Amino acid sequence: MQMTATQKILARHAGRDSVKEGELITATVDVILGNDITAPVAIGEVKKAGGKVKSPDKVVLVLDHFVPAKDIKSAEQCKTVRDFAREQGITRFYDVGRAGIEHALLPEEGIVRPASLIIGADSHTCTYGALGCFSTGIGSTDMAAAMLTDKLWFRVPSAIKVNVKGNLRPYVTGKDVVLTLIGMLGVDGATYKSLEFFGNVAALPVDDRLTIANMAVECGAKNAFFPVDDATRAYLESAGVHQDASEEILPDPDAVYEREIDLELDSIMPVVAFPHLPDNVRTFGKDVPDDIKIVRTKGAASEVTNKIFIVF
Repeated sequence: MQMTATQKILARHAGRDSVKEGELITATVDVILGNDITAPVAIGEVKKAGGKVKSPDKVVLVLDHFVPAKDIKSAEQCKTVRDFAREQGITRFYDVGRAGIEHALLPEEGIVRPASLIIGADSHTCTYGALGCFSTGIGSTDMAAAMLTDKLWFRVPSAIKVNVKGNLRPYVTGKDVVLTLIGMLGVDGATYKSLEFFGNVAALPVDDRLTIANMAVECGAKNAFFPVDDATRAYLESAGVHQDASEEILPDPDAVYEREIDLELDSIMPVVAFPHLPDNVRTFGKDVPDDIKIVRTKGAASEVTNKIFIVF
């Protein structure tokens, strides 16, 4: 049927045999994520609609941006989420002392499953595609709609296939890999497309895959996807997720990809993104001077030479 892995997951959640690039579909979601910045807006919309969360067990609320609260407004944001979780019976509520960075927390808590459809009111929700699911960022009003109905509409994305080859050099990490890829694509080179990784993905530890998927949005991608392998299974088991073969999605043999890229891990060096965009990638030992200085400034850096600026 020529479907990519992402398209197959979307078709499954739309209750259809197949979907095609560009189609508008309505799909049932498995996980709805919000944090202390984005959830209060969604909560306000739910209350305006006079509604109630349809499936409290699907909602995950994490306080990780404004805690400890820096001012009264921040504290009120957190209180809004706390009160809503209590009122709606949301048990997957992660407060101070129980929380952590949301995109590290969900996989570690066993909330992410392969083949699932996850949405989150945070652009880096694409992180979870590292574990073989479809996961993407959405707006706060979309989050409200999903909480009320368990569903959301999507435009089926086209895809870029990334063929992973070779092995990582010493001291090279997933961050170097994804920054190199973003440098190749540009910050808008994958806009509303899936980035699907195949080939020697076993060369990338799961933590590196999560890092790569997390940064997919920095080149405009709708989502990232890694197939489930032995390393994924071991990670999921460690998080208490017992999944079966039906949740391990692969593209059709004749899947249509808009473009294919060969990513040679052996050639990737440690890199850093210079201001002001993540595709401004410089290689250590080549583009980055050995005498680089760290400079503290109260304003935006107007000139970048051999200095890294910390703005405060």
